[in-house]
Amino acid sequence: MHPPRRFRPAVLGAVLAAGALALCAVPASAVTGTPVGEADTTYTYTAELTLGDHERGCSAVLVDPEWLLTAASCFAGDPAASLDVPAGVPERVTTAVIGRTDLTSTQGAERRVVELVPRTDRDVVLARLNRPVTDVVPIALASAAPVAGAELTFAGYGRTKTEWSPLKLHTGTYTVDSTAAVSANVTGKDSAACMGDAGGPVIDAGRLVGLSSRSSQGGCFGADEAQTSTAGVIARVDDLAPWVTSAMGADRITDFDGDGAEDIAIGDPAATVGSETTAGVVRISYGGGKGTAEINQDLDWVPGVAEKSDWFGEELATVDYNEDGYTDLVVGIPGEDLGTAKDAGMVEVLFGGPAGLGSGSVKNAHFEQGAGTGALKPSIPEAGDRLGHSVVAGTTRAGEPYLGIGAPGEALGSVKNAGSVYYVHGGTNVTIHQDKPGVSGSPEEGDRFGSSLAGDANHFAIGVPGEAIGGGKEAGLVEVFDPNRLNADNSPTRMFGLDQNLDTLSGGAEAGDAFGAALALTAYRPSGAVTGATDSILAIGSPGEALSADGGATQRAEVGQVVVVRIKADGTWDQQASLWQGSSDDTVTGTAETGDRMGESLTAVNTAPREVATAATLKIAVGIPGETIGTATKAGAIQTFSLLGAPGEHDNWLEAGGDGIPGTPGANQNLGRSIHLTGTKLYAGMPYGPNAQGGLHALPMSNAVGGATGPVTTYEPGTGGFPSIGSRFGYSAR
Repeated sequence: MHPPRRFRPAVLGAVLAAGALALCAVPASAVTGTPVGEADTTYTYTAELTLGDHERGCSAVLVDPEWLLTAASCFAGDPAASLDVPAGVPERVTTAVIGRTDLTSTQGAERRVVELVPRTDRDVVLARLNRPVTDVVPIALASAAPVAGAELTFAGYGRTKTEWSPLKLHTGTYTVDSTAAVSANVTGKDSAACMGDAGGPVIDAGRLVGLSSRSSQGGCFGADEAQTSTAGVIARVDDLAPWVTSAMGADRITDFDGDGAEDIAIGDPAATVGSETTAGVVRISYGGGKGTAEINQDLDWVPGVAEKSDWFGEELATVDYNEDGYTDLVVGIPGEDLGTAKDAGMVEVLFGGPAGLGSGSVKNAHFEQGAGTGALKPSIPEAGDRLGHSVVAGTTRAGEPYLGIGAPGEALGSVKNAGSVYYVHGGTNVTIHQDKPGVSGSPEEGDRFGSSLAGDANHFAIGVPGEAIGGGKEAGLVEVFDPNRLNADNSPTRMFGLDQNLDTLSGGAEAGDAFGAALALTAYRPSGAVTGATDSILAIGSPGEALSADGGATQRAEVGQVVVVRIKADGTWDQQASLWQGSSDDTVTGTAETGDRMGESLTAVNTAPREVATAATLKIAVGIPGETIGTATKAGAIQTFSLLGAPGEHDNWLEAGGDGIPGTPGANQNLGRSIHLTGTKLYAGMPYGPNAQGGLHALPMSNAVGGATGPVTTYEPGTGGFPSIGSRFGYSAR
């Protein structure tokens, strides 16, 4: 049941003192007009907002399953003085109830507002929800301004004539007096908007034309009885469709402190902590000039103790795991010893907060075998399990966060290094391995199931690069699952397996191919899809692949390649492309050479996930760490491609000493072993030099995929606020 609100008299006084046109955004909850019947679904897109411990109440409107539009004044510190609202996580915890005309009922949905995207020219803010609302139809924006004399319907949860905090949605009618550039003056026909109606929808012919912003509040409960005016102001939204679409379609950034500025976590797993060599640290650079931080296991809020060979930060992933709007950091520590079990491994989820990682009331979630809940608790940590060797984090289509944690050294019975994966979601975790029903193959020594992982909202993939196919040892296999359909044991439903002995995949399964050694998954929207990114593109690295560069019989060892597969909404799949350097006279940059190991690392991104996919929006970066540059063996390189279209039409070559990557190519630098794509940048790690302590370079997307030479941001020990110490700085980055 929705609890009655209690407001502080001091707040009420401040609101009444704001003037004749008081801002609606300060405390309360409905309108003076007509209550909406519970059976009436016309206005179910209307939402009630509660800020803090009922410190403020406002209204809002659902314009997308994940997004509300509401008044900026709801979130402003002093709305009577300024409508400025910081981007990012709201300062007060904000709860939204959507589609509940009677707040005592259970209809609709309850969500948390986790991100604000404010306008600077009017009383409007976009508010992202922690999970999509699937049982309420959003309202579409109008495309024309309201005209003088028109009658508009408004809805909200603010005060009525007789109630301070009513529990039912109300509606009323405005008459438009005049229209300005970003607002319109209106008069309530039979009632005024009251406090708590701020941000509520104003509707014209079934479309959203504005939001309630200010009102004279004539007739509202608690207003001066001498005030009879029902005049008000609405904020126009009819011209905001491009802004709304752009904001909703933007890629999520890494934002540990919730200020709307992109942050970056940089792993240096070989770093010394105290006197413990290779204990490992993760260094944070906070965006917006907020400084840097070091995270290691000697901090009192991070479980464990910094010890030699822990390799804290060897693997990193990010997701808002606790759904509070702050990005959380997943840290793999595969070298962690547990008791006498050397390299048993463990994983930490370090929670973001207002002042960055570890600043919230809850600091972390801890995962190790033999502890916690679910399948982890009865498991026994053993030497060489390497839990956290691979980690992936994402959300399902319903918005539920999940983790994948690989333990490729896990023994199944007496079978060593068979490998296992823990799938973590909804407060529990389950194991996935080749001794489970439906999973292809059987546990064999050296399979290393879970050596690589990838996931998006549609699919979850597990690499098994040690799998023997036919007579080919370490030929490799990939298993694909649906995280949106869970089995009776809460495990994702297996869809299919992929190996190179399938007639529909390039090449053949051969010893040492290591098919599945690296994976990348990204959701995308095909042409004709009306419900968003229904499909996925899966890229599979096979760095041990031997290929002929001239079409002859002579094979060059460990050339490497990447197979690109489209997974359709109906569960079927087909190969889209094979990415490799080929010969010197084809359209792809470079030439396949022995030892290149192309595809040892992969990262992919959809820069416009809500749009129909194009060659310009679906991008992949492929690591080629064994590439020889001049006379420098294993100097390494990175090659970017589109995931759609012919490989040679959209590829771009990146190497040190050119293409925006500082430094000089040197032997054993292995550029391309550490790469990460976001919607705006390619992060290229150089933990092996030329800087002896390592480094990380952030290339603008135009450099990475288009050959531009815009400014590159470099992160290195001794610069940008980082201390002048490091061993493998840039080994991982998220």
